Amino acid sequence: MDFREMMARRAAKELSDGEVVNLGFGMPTAVANYIPEGVNVILQSENGVLLFGPTPKIGQQDADIANAGGQPITLLPGASVFDLSLSFCIIRGGHVDSTILGALEVDQEGNIANWAMPVAPGKYSPGMGGAMDLVGGARKVVVMLQHMDKKNNSKVLKKCSLPLTGKGVVDVIITDKAVFNVTPQGLVLKEYAPGVTVDELRKITDAEFTVADDLCAYNI
Repeated sequence: MDFREMMARRAAKELSDGEVVNLGFGMPTAVANYIPEGVNVILQSENGVLLFGPTPKIGQQDADIANAGGQPITLLPGASVFDLSLSFCIIRGGHVDSTILGALEVDQEGNIANWAMPVAPGKYSPGMGGAMDLVGGARKVVVMLQHMDKKNNSKVLKKCSLPLTGKGVVDVIITDKAVFNVTPQGLVLKEYAPGVTVDELRKITDAEFTVADDLCAYNI
């Protein structure tokens, strides 16, 4: 499997039975395809859907049913579709148990930057979207991102350099190299990807971290 599938499978392990879960743009949308057996969650999309399911097979998609990123989704029995204002009442009202978001950067203080990559003078991409509301409204924030950027610089930092989406809001960081828990004492390395050692992780990670006593390989 490629690293995206590996990360999506691992992120799905963070979900608990009965939760209302929001999946952010990018890699997190794939988590819907890997919900563990016996774990029943209510997936919520910020454009106004509750109780959607896995990605439909090619040819079975409905152009009128999509997530906030425009990707096709399936509706499960009992699903509900509503307007954007009600969707954000759910998010801002604290009714989302967990959200899984992509990010440009995260840091050892639990800060996340996922909206403002400079692309031209005074212009930023991809834009705030609903991330600011989600990191403030969800009880648990899980972040998925590649460990390094295209220039092989760490994206897991001591301190975010880009404008923040939320301060001290991240609970779990999942990369293609490792899984960290964010604690008041800093990052704790919980799992490592196949073929990666702790020494290698220290070399490619800007952030400081401690190693859990029960450190293990990726749980997928």
